[in-house]
Amino acid sequence: MHIADFSRKLLQNSLACLKETFFPVRIHWLAAMVLTVVFMVPHIGFPGLSPGSEIRIADSKGDWGYPNPFRHYPRGPGYVRMSWVFDTLVWKDKNRYVPALADTWSYDPDTKAFSFTLNPRAKWHDGRPVTAQDVAFTISYFKQHPYRWISTHALDRAEAKDEHTVVIYLSMPYAPFLSDIGGTMPVLPQHIWETVTDPLVFDDPSAFIGSGPYLFKDFNKTQGTYLFEAFPDYYQGVPKKERLVYVRSGKPMMSLITGQVDLANIRPDMAEHLQKKGLTIIENEHGWNKKIMINHKKAPFTDPVFRRALAYAINRQEIIDKAHRGFATAASHGLLSIDHDMYNPDTPPYSWNPQKAKQMIASLGWAKGQDGFFHKHGQVLEIELIASNLTVAGERVADRDGEIIKKQLTDIGIRVHLRNQEQTTTDSRVKNWDFDLAISGHGGIAGDPRILSEMISPVYGAGSVNSARFDDSPELNRLLEAQMAEMDPDRRKQIVFKIQKLYAHQMPAISLYYPHTMAAFNQDRDITWFYTKGGISKGIPIPQNKISLIR
Repeated sequence: MHIADFSRKLLQNSLACLKETFFPVRIHWLAAMVLTVVFMVPHIGFPGLSPGSEIRIADSKGDWGYPNPFRHYPRGPGYVRMSWVFDTLVWKDKNRYVPALADTWSYDPDTKAFSFTLNPRAKWHDGRPVTAQDVAFTISYFKQHPYRWISTHALDRAEAKDEHTVVIYLSMPYAPFLSDIGGTMPVLPQHIWETVTDPLVFDDPSAFIGSGPYLFKDFNKTQGTYLFEAFPDYYQGVPKKERLVYVRSGKPMMSLITGQVDLANIRPDMAEHLQKKGLTIIENEHGWNKKIMINHKKAPFTDPVFRRALAYAINRQEIIDKAHRGFATAASHGLLSIDHDMYNPDTPPYSWNPQKAKQMIASLGWAKGQDGFFHKHGQVLEIELIASNLTVAGERVADRDGEIIKKQLTDIGIRVHLRNQEQTTTDSRVKNWDFDLAISGHGGIAGDPRILSEMISPVYGAGSVNSARFDDSPELNRLLEAQMAEMDPDRRKQIVFKIQKLYAHQMPAISLYYPHTMAAFNQDRDITWFYTKGGISKGIPIPQNKISLIR
């Protein structure tokens, strides 16, 4: 019955789009007739929920993979879709960590162990109870089959002390534990996964049995639509809406105005207009950065002087003004967000200075030719710049970043070939080191400082398409390791300050700007959406926190 309901909604939305866009007169009578019929389909509901209870979220990309730990796409929107199905030990509300599967938790520095007491009401979607043994099994399973969103390197073992008490022992102090393991690791049901030897190809329906507030029901890869249904036995209470639907929308603002969706990311310049239409506008902190990935394994990018010259050559304010109409803020070259509690304001800014950029390149043996480009040993300084239309929350937004950066680099004497590619293609090329420069971006920079280790070090970021995977600076590597092991917040902050300055000096990637991030939602749906301080999980800057549909 739920699939029929979902198809009905898809048909309704499709007809609405046709009516508004292509055939305003001729399609009207057909839409009316069809919708009259489909609304006669009987409804099957859940106890405590009103008939037709549904929330719809717009997404311009659509396909973020299947919502389980091993099959979602490795960016924030993929994780968020999985989070509706699989719960973690703890979670974040708007400002802090709150109980999820674990009611209480504590840390013993003498034994280097975290203890969690589970909620005795927690159940798997197949009705079996969630136990401490499931948590211990999950730790063991992810050690054997790594999940790219967490690191188990600091975990020694996990022991189930009784049915609802689990103790996780660390092999070393690990400061990001609560963010990385407690608040990000999806707990798996042992009775399902203990026989799965290859999780990457495990596609049985039981692969989507979790303990979260929603059951996964359908994913249409072609249409980019997802259907989730409320889990009536959820331990924190029945979710507020019976169905959760993700709808791919090329025009999310129009979808909001026409009521086809209830929540969507919006362009900042549309905020006032949408507010006048009665929609609620929310704005995020600077939790996502656009940046230039640099292939520092390939000359001339192997030299930090050349990489710093690129930073001086790029006028970030011009990009913000021309490509984003001023709705962005220049990013820190230390990677961490300027809103972060551990942001170092003394990080070098690399203010636009094209003359200095040319001098630095000339110091490396390059000389200007009659064609206006730098040459060395008979070869022109020629690079490829890959651009894609990625922005916050994985949305597709056309911009002129690549075009403007190409002109800025050309102006100082670098011949640039601009390639516009889909983000998945860009990600693949970056991961395989098949690129020179690539414009990309990611969130997490307002969350735990572990993001520095993930986005810099090959040890922690090997599985990330956003990581510089840079290991040419022994001192930087030492500091990255030290901040992960420092449990004292003040001492950790001192280390993080040093990391930002050294990272900016080495410049293995160039942070460009933080786009001003906004979303709009329909308050009449009785759901209040919000941006989470520091981001969902480890720092995802998306206003789709499941707390909104639980509490």
